[in-house]
Amino acid sequence: MEAKKSETWNTQREAALCGIVTPQMEIVAADEKQPAEAVRERVAAGTVAIPCNKNHAALHPEGIGLGLRTKINVNLGISGDSPDYGAELRKTDIALRFGADSIMDLSNYGKTNQFREGLLKRSSAMIGTVPVYDAVGYFEKDLLSLTARDFLDVARRHAQEGVDFMTIHAGLTRRALSVFKTEHRMMNIVSRGGSLLFAWMEMTGHENPFYEHFDELLSVMREYDVTLSLGDALRPGCLSDATDGGQISELTELGLLTERAWEKGVQVLIEGPGHMALNEIAANVILEKRLCHNAPFYVLGPLVTDIAPGYDHITSAIGGAVAAAAGADFLCYVTPAEHLGLPDENDVKEGVIASRIAAHAADIAKNVPSAREVDDAMSRARHEVDWEGMFSCALDPEKAKAYYERIPPADRHTCSMCGRMCAIRTTNMILAGKRVKMMDE
Repeated sequence: MEAKKSETWNTQREAALCGIVTPQMEIVAADEKQPAEAVRERVAAGTVAIPCNKNHAALHPEGIGLGLRTKINVNLGISGDSPDYGAELRKTDIALRFGADSIMDLSNYGKTNQFREGLLKRSSAMIGTVPVYDAVGYFEKDLLSLTARDFLDVARRHAQEGVDFMTIHAGLTRRALSVFKTEHRMMNIVSRGGSLLFAWMEMTGHENPFYEHFDELLSVMREYDVTLSLGDALRPGCLSDATDGGQISELTELGLLTERAWEKGVQVLIEGPGHMALNEIAANVILEKRLCHNAPFYVLGPLVTDIAPGYDHITSAIGGAVAAAAGADFLCYVTPAEHLGLPDENDVKEGVIASRIAAHAADIAKNVPSAREVDDAMSRARHEVDWEGMFSCALDPEKAKAYYERIPPADRHTCSMCGRMCAIRTTNMILAGKRVKMMDE
């Protein structure tokens, strides 16, 4: 899609192609400490997306993509076993407090718009959804009774409400499924949205409605400037299924759909795996960037082992750091409750912190502007044995302070691990021309 400055625009992508720096681009540039024109150029190229629905009044825009800080998404939402809107909103507050950049409403029970309305009013972070989850509850129909029009109508409703980005599994075509069926996977389809569409397609004999009516979907996305997050319905759910024909065939479809979306002025994210051995991650990121024309890459994990239930925030952070260092742009958090149940408030906190560690480590590796400033500030505070300075630099200052105070040191210039044998204290004293004494006289 090509545009001139004199032409009208409706989305961030269209504005960028017109040579216009929008207020949202200005905010992203200021936050990232980069020139606004550089941000505009990357939005125009599709290598950066700024999800910002026109109806999300509370939004503080964030950029996702090339050269920017790696962003963190948090999945929340009500379920049939826990339909407590208040609890999920409290988890939202915790996620935002510890640095989440976006919240995805994955509610799958009842009239989910009530929870979403609360999210959109109180959250300055980006809000995402998976409309296919909502179709059954919204229309109060069983899956087989839903029509293609129903799926599209739910997507339109989410856009009208103010959702900034939507996961749409449009790449799960009958062609991609033919490849999947020959693979004889160990875990088959583990994407919730993907499995619902697969079941609907198999029961009705129809093509994926989001693929068949993709142009109409794009019209909705463009009208409200919703970013299209092309979901990976065939992502691997275990190490055995990683980088197989089904995953790659769907990724190829997503690359073709990316170009169609860009042509209509719609911003795009590409979603990725999943479970994957450590040595496969970088190659997968490179492959996604090539097949999907360097569109921003949004990954769940990847989880690098299948045997750590209760600790999958760690397995995810390991994979996320490798993926982001290789070029992934957006990490979906994983909590200790992954594969086991709905996360509680502490699980949300642990998941966000683990993902932020992974993202920050990758940003340092990628030389993202200013990424190392806080690390250098921490090092200066440690050199000066400045505990308050250290706490202020920490991702979780309260936890850091609690550990320090758990066994209060006799000498407040050290900690309870080394006491007077603190290497920093010893070296600082010698370099200052002082005598080092280990024993009281």
